[in-house]
Amino acid sequence: MIELRDITEENFPAVVAMKRPEGENYVAANAYSLAQAWLYRDNGDVFPYAIYDGETPVGFLLLDEDTSERTLRIWRIMFPEEHACKGYGSAAIRLVLERARRMTDKFDVVACDCDPSHTRARHVYEKLGFVATGQINHGSDELVYRLTASA
Repeated sequence: MIELRDITEENFPAVVAMKRPEGENYVAANAYSLAQAWLYRDNGDVFPYAIYDGETPVGFLLLDEDTSERTLRIWRIMFPEEHACKGYGSAAIRLVLERARRMTDKFDVVACDCDPSHTRARHVYEKLGFVATGQINHGSDELVYRLTASA
């Protein structure tokens, strides 16, 4: 069963050791993402998680809560080669959507940026109900999942 767990002293080495698939440059290294989470810690809106399958860490997720824009952003999601294409991404994103649905007092949308050439990731997002906004952020397409009809 897939679950999100806080980054702790126990799972930190495994999360930092996760490497992107060979030749894949869509997502920053986990150590860099964790450094950014630490850098923005005083804002209280950036949350790193280890993605687990049972007791095995299989991926990394970084969320950014922008309550002023009522948006929960999937800032980073990464799976090392040995855990890619096993359904973990879809399952983790579903967990994010479930979490956001429980917080509709805070969020209207879940958003992410997806490199236009990363067709595999885009397929996963679209399959789960994300749609392109037409906005380009740092060369990537913004996709959103609307939690409310008015969003």
